[in-house]
Amino acid sequence: MQFENLTALYHFLDEQVEQDVSADELFAGSYLRGFISLAGSEYGDESQVLTQALATNISEKLQAARTELTPQDRQIVQDYWLQLQTAFTA
Repeated sequence: MQFENLTALYHFLDEQVEQDVSADELFAGSYLRGFISLAGSEYGDESQVLTQALATNISEKLQAARTELTPQDRQIVQDYWLQLQTAFTA
């Protein structure tokens, strides 16, 4: 997975609604989008590149909110987040 910037990642996540993705992927993508947007707003605008610092910030926010989800849902989100993190550069 590779995205030019935060806008491209948002577009990817938003487009999942129109694609044939599983309910788990749709849930995880929607849940993560909120955290990505929150962290992204702290680092700049939507044209920013996906940096490791941004990924770390998102991971910290997810960790802080871990009690919001059931253990099963938390695992679904964590697995999806691991896939998305490959798009963030060092």
